[in-house]
Formats: sequence, structure tokens, C-alpha cells
Amino acid sequence: MIEFLEGVLAAKEPMTAVIDVGGVAFAVQISLHTYDTLPVAGEQVQLLTHLHVREDALQLYGFANAEERQIFRQLQGISGIGARMALNILSGISPDDLRLRVSSGDVGALTRIPGIGKKTAERIVVELRDSFAKGLDEKERAAAGGRLSVRDEALLALQALGYNRPAAEKALSGAAAAVAEGMTANASELTKAALRLLNS
Repeated sequence: MIEFLEGVLAAKEPMTAVIDVGGVAFAVQISLHTYDTLPVAGEQVQLLTHLHVREDALQLYGFANAEERQIFRQLQGISGIGARMALNILSGISPDDLRLRVSSGDVGALTRIPGIGKKTAERIVVELRDSFAKGLDEKERAAAGGRLSVRDEALLALQALGYNRPAAEKALSGAAAAVAEGMTANASELTKAALRLLNS
């Protein structure tokens, strides 16, 4: 089992990173969440890994942290969810917000992830609700239920409209900064503000 890779980031794309480890280049499949954490090409990087074995191939998946890798493995344990779909889910929603949505039974939020239908979303909730709920104390629930969940909802909406995650994240940061201090924007307002920046 390959626990992690540490070396020079030779190249990166939204779903793939190439890491040079002592002259051997490893192509690693990653989520958009992990992509956002990567440094520029040429710098040192470490990714936790999961080796997926198929009859015709060996595929490495890389993760920014242990939590994301654990959720990836838990998702694969659900009937009908393979490695690629698990990675797609982690690209469509942050690990923290996924835990909150699943533990609260929010099937609707999961169906907003591209490629996830109602039946798959329901299976995720049924299979993981209890284990995810155990990891959320009251403080985490309160924090995740505030501005973070609004931002993630706006991010999902922008991705559904065809914007890639880095561009959407940048626009949301600008939109959030434009909101006056002490005022709370809902997901719809934040999405509209981000769209204005993206289309300006």
C-alpha cells in the first residue's frame, strides 16, 4: 500500500496531479478540493494516497488530508459508487459540508452535485448518516450551518452553471468581501453577486 507521495509537483490540472518522486513521475487523480490546495508547479508537495486496484489497471488517488481520504473510502463502500464517482462527489462539495448535509439527511443538497441522482443521494444518507453525525459536535454543527454552508451552496450553483471551481471560488471571495459587515447574504444573493463578477 502506498500511504503518501512526497516530491516535486511536476504538473497539475483540475483532476490530476503529477508528482516527481526521485525521478519517477506519478500521475494521481485528485478532487477539485485537493486541487485548490496544491502549490504552483515546481514546488514540494505531499499527498496522501489511495491505491485503487482493477483487473486492467492500478490507479492512484491523492488527497489533501486524511479526512478527505477517509470519506473517499467510505463513499466507495456504498453500492453503486465507484472511485470516480466518489472523487466527483468530493469535487462538488467540501468534506465538512458533506458531513453536515449527510448527518442532517439533506438529500436535496447532495442531488445538486453534478452526476448524483436522488437514489444515489438517498443511499449515501442511509449508509453514512450515523457515522458522519458522530463526528459533528454542536459547535461544528453551528459553524457549518452558518456562512460556510451558504458559500458552499453558492459554489454548487456556480458549478452547475458551468463555471470551474477555481474561478467560482475566486468570484465568491470577491462577492463575500463586497457584502457589508454585519449583513448576511443568502446563497442566492451570494451567487448573483459572484455572477456579476464573473461576467464583468
